[in-house]
Amino acid sequence: MTRVVTGAEQLKRLFAALTEQTFQVQLGVADPPLIDYLAELLLRFVRMESVFSPRDIEGRRLEEVADMLAEAEQREAHPRREIHRHIGDFTLFWTGVYPEALKRLKHWERKDSAIDYQEQGKRSYYIASTFDEEPYRQESHVLRRLSDHFELCSAGLRRVRREWERLPGERPSSWSADQN
Repeated sequence: MTRVVTGAEQLKRLFAALTEQTFQVQLGVADPPLIDYLAELLLRFVRMESVFSPRDIEGRRLEEVADMLAEAEQREAHPRREIHRHIGDFTLFWTGVYPEALKRLKHWERKDSAIDYQEQGKRSYYIASTFDEEPYRQESHVLRRLSDHFELCSAGLRRVRREWERLPGERPSSWSADQN
């Protein structure tokens, strides 16, 4: 019989366990706040509307990093920080969890065709980390480590995906590399 994960709490526990196992045991990364952030990222991005949550000032959905960057430049402090944090999350998610989608996301006809998702993710996490006053102080340290270790986190998330794909019936069915 195939076990099916239902409910946000069970999914949260699954991602926490897989992320902790992958990063601590397989990769030797003993950084609980970083691991917790990555597990929460997976949980947030189960819903595709969270992946594409940034909106421009007029309320239109921003689907490309180039548009998110342009919007961030028009915003003041905290909204700017949130857009850069999202760009970091967005690029980490696609380079780590669904790298096969990058071909479509960076197609030559798209604005993102010339953007290096890893470099931009590192840069955006760094920018977001510079907002280190309350209430962002604790998260700013995690964002700085995400910037510094983006490639490792991306590789780790690929391993997390492989692990959940080995668990029959536990794969978040709402995720698809081709979804918008």
